[in-house]
Amino acid sequence: MFKKIAIATALVAASSAVFAAEPTPFYAGVDVASTKVSGFDDKLGGGVFVGYKVNQSVAIEGGYHRLVDSTVDGADVTMDQFDVSVLGTVPLTNGFSMYGRLGFNRVEGEAKFNGFKQKDHTTNALYGIGMGYAFSSVVNARLEVQKPDSDITKIVAGVAYSF
Repeated sequence: MFKKIAIATALVAASSAVFAAEPTPFYAGVDVASTKVSGFDDKLGGGVFVGYKVNQSVAIEGGYHRLVDSTVDGADVTMDQFDVSVLGTVPLTNGFSMYGRLGFNRVEGEAKFNGFKQKDHTTNALYGIGMGYAFSSVVNARLEVQKPDSDITKIVAGVAYSF
């Protein structure tokens, strides 16, 4: 009987240690954004991102975001953003943090009208500033303002999961 209790206790202790383990430095997430593009009304978009935390204060992140998917003057218009950036994070208090983003991105636009298709792209610096909140050691929320292009301003709300 004592052996069974000892084994059960050891298993519970081992399993709690596994659940208490720190997540790896990798993370992934999803976001929604309101994008203001010069010449367009505010558009709702979304995206995905992956990242690697180099340390507590620095991360490298890449992502894909749909900025615009709309019909303008009879043309179907889409605009996508592919980005790579470095994030610098400063912890504040009670799970809150502030971060800055610096990187580059490629914004691709496409317009289709009456069987014709026109594509264009631009590659620019990307910068932004945001606030984060850690719900736990693996789930984080963020709110950010980004400037992917001189004619584009993006307000982003996202959730990241560390694994």
